[in-house]
Amino acid sequence: MIRNAMSVDIEDWFQVGAFEKVIAKADWPRLESRVQRNTDAVLDLFARTGVKATFFTLGWVAERAPLQMRRIIAEGHEIASHGWDHDRVFTLTPDQFRADLRRAKAAIEDAAGAAVTGYRAPSFSIDTRTPWAHPILAEEGYAYSSSVAPVKHDHYGWPESPRFVWKPVADSAMLELPVTTAKLGERTLAAGGGGFFRLLPYRFSRWAIRQVNGEADRPAVFYFHPWEIDPGQPRMAGAPLRSRLRHYSRLSAMEGKLERLLGEFAWDRVDRVVAGQRA
Repeated sequence: MIRNAMSVDIEDWFQVGAFEKVIAKADWPRLESRVQRNTDAVLDLFARTGVKATFFTLGWVAERAPLQMRRIIAEGHEIASHGWDHDRVFTLTPDQFRADLRRAKAAIEDAAGAAVTGYRAPSFSIDTRTPWAHPILAEEGYAYSSSVAPVKHDHYGWPESPRFVWKPVADSAMLELPVTTAKLGERTLAAGGGGFFRLLPYRFSRWAIRQVNGEADRPAVFYFHPWEIDPGQPRMAGAPLRSRLRHYSRLSAMEGKLERLLGEFAWDRVDRVVAGQRA
């Protein structure tokens, strides 16, 4: 059975892209933080199902939640970087990106007591606008990135990218492991988790993963966020309707769907899946 890559993007409910235009970063410290309790709930879910995963963590969160970072390591999961405070890569200059990487890595490693060798760009924001991003990641010593979504989307996407693992820097061993997509005729569909998993029927994700495992003989790459299993989180009435629908819909159903998914397929940490693809 193919072992698929399970990952969690650790960010608090107010740090998501859907709210970036209505919540200022300067206001983050005064908002109710729920990321610690939600991360603990995710860890409990993995413990119940016997799954090991990778936690792509914001440095901003790691600095404030060291107990959760150490629990991630103690329970056999991988800790990796999600950048410092969720700035999309294409909004940064190359120098700013390098500084963001270094700041996040230092905070995560200090909090977790473990080395960081993996990276996921906030909102899968490595694309054709950032030809310098992968070379900088390689220069900074990352073994892999999982930062590309090979689809068209209003927030992100690099549809010309390979769908499966590829080598973005010729003279480096670093690999890019894109988030999962499925094929329906000539169309490429986003199928790697997050809102797509939460909002669409479970059978769509099951079909997509089976297609990737069976027809393509490749591991799927799945992700979700701790806030997605928290129906009690605060509501942002001032956010655009589309953003609110994306963010809040079917939160109460998410944990049950995840538990079903974790039991139906084989899962592992991203670094181990990358090692298998490298071999």
